[in-house]
Amino acid sequence: MPVSPMNRRAFVKKSAVTGAAVAAAGAVAATPAQAAGHKPAKGNKTWSFSILGTTDLHSHVFDWDYYKDAAYSDSKGNSVGVARVATLIKQQRAAKGEQRVLLVDAGDIIQGTSLAYYFARVQPITGEDAPKHPMAVAMNHMRYDAAALGNHEFNYGIDVLREFEQQCHFPLLGANALDAKTLRPAFPPYTVKRIRVPGAPDIKVGILGLTNPGIALWDKDNVSGKMVFPGLVEQAKKYVPRLRALGCDVVFLTDHSGLDGSSSYGDELPYVENASNLVAEQVPGIDAILVGHTHVEVPSYTVKNAETGEGVLLSEPYCWGYRLSVFDFELELVRGQWKVTGKTAQTLNPNTVDEDPEIKKLLEADHELVVKYVNTAVGTCTEDLSAAESCWKDVPIMDFIHQVQMDTVKAGLSTSDAALPLISVAAPFSRTADIPAGSVTIKDIAGLYIYDNTLYGKKLTGAQLKDYLEYAAKYYHQVPKGTAVDTSTLTNANSFWDYMYDIAAGVSYEIDIAAAEGSRIKNLTYNGTSVTDDQVFVVAVNNYRANGGSGYPHIASADIAYSSTNEIRQLMIDYVTSKGTLDPKDFAVTNWKLTQDGTPVF
Repeated sequence: MPVSPMNRRAFVKKSAVTGAAVAAAGAVAATPAQAAGHKPAKGNKTWSFSILGTTDLHSHVFDWDYYKDAAYSDSKGNSVGVARVATLIKQQRAAKGEQRVLLVDAGDIIQGTSLAYYFARVQPITGEDAPKHPMAVAMNHMRYDAAALGNHEFNYGIDVLREFEQQCHFPLLGANALDAKTLRPAFPPYTVKRIRVPGAPDIKVGILGLTNPGIALWDKDNVSGKMVFPGLVEQAKKYVPRLRALGCDVVFLTDHSGLDGSSSYGDELPYVENASNLVAEQVPGIDAILVGHTHVEVPSYTVKNAETGEGVLLSEPYCWGYRLSVFDFELELVRGQWKVTGKTAQTLNPNTVDEDPEIKKLLEADHELVVKYVNTAVGTCTEDLSAAESCWKDVPIMDFIHQVQMDTVKAGLSTSDAALPLISVAAPFSRTADIPAGSVTIKDIAGLYIYDNTLYGKKLTGAQLKDYLEYAAKYYHQVPKGTAVDTSTLTNANSFWDYMYDIAAGVSYEIDIAAAEGSRIKNLTYNGTSVTDDQVFVVAVNNYRANGGSGYPHIASADIAYSSTNEIRQLMIDYVTSKGTLDPKDFAVTNWKLTQDGTPVF
């Protein structure tokens, strides 16, 4: 499950105030020496090198959309996939010299597409005669030097992650991924690379990897008792001095953590989720940071270190292979030691280059295997089910998710818990999802439920349920009665994104968007009777939310009535397969609506 992206408009405005240089994507930046205004001392040796960076690739190898079974396209003309990025990297190496370019990733590699799911669950990379993970094959071919662990690396369990690690010809770094018992690093914290300089000492580049503390919540079922994840600032303070003590001339961080100092999980953890800016500000000795996790593009951003006054250069290259970050460094040899005299960053867009033919040759067969899998028919549907209006209307396609969750949880409850009222909560993950009338394929269902979540049943009281729904309702901007409602501006208030917004089924309720936040849930009933504060419900909910994802109240600490390791998406596929026909008449009715002071909006 991704975490809350930054409000990009507010971030760019903030960056201008703080003096950050936010360049246009693909723009040609000034040379590092120009940026620094530095002229080397007469006779001193100078050298330059680059670090190229990707992040949040989410197993996008080719420029392909498995949900649509077509080449990827969006309104902005982006392309996806490392196959195109590989061509840009070849160009950079050809222009600058093979020995002057390092390649780094900031995490979230092995989850996110049907290809990722196929090689984790359908034909997993674990076990005898198991296949190689396509991302390992692609990244080995591209000659990555290091990658940080992302939180989604843990979605399929530690065994799958460890096998992927073994297949990679580069280290997966995680200075704040520690063994729960020994508190020693469970993965390499850093690696040191050497840039060869003829007639001079090598330039030593220390690359430190940091991952997201939220893993402890989001993948609690996979990591609890096995690994712990302290804060980025805390671990950077430990390892940056160590890299300097090892003689590193340049210290470069790759952080699976955003830029704005925010957290989507409230006070569930004592560590900040998006802490890259805090690391830059609070930990001396860092030259630059490749930022990940938040799926935004920030070509160049500078943070002043509070102790040294030096500028730390940061860049985030969006996600999915949309962009490639390019960090350029200028150095001067002063009394036998290399000193950074200039540094710049920019992002390049791969949508104008062709896919690397060698990657196509290596992985076309894997790709075709997945295409065949996602086009497998599993049943039929009696009518077209669209998610286009799911964020503001009660639509049958969401009822499909609720029905599967409630049926599954109901079948696994104890006798005593089965006597309690059962409801479901789920988020509208994709507004473009559509299950067509007629034949239903795996890709139709995968396009609706895009995350690899598992299922819980947790107990909430009526009072807690109302708090939960009030929290969800902050997703809507306030629109006073008498004011027209524009769906293009109605949602995503408070940087509360679609995947964070839960809709409930099994109860009826209204969300009054004319009311202030915290007092919007009206007429909450169960079976036609008002919900009482002390009434106890079993709530079918995904593991991400059940463990504290998005900061919902009460749910993380609630008693567990049911849990399973089966992915909800697969449960949905199994439901259609067993029924044969998907018919909205069989679904649970959610019966919620938006109002303005009691007047229905739609």
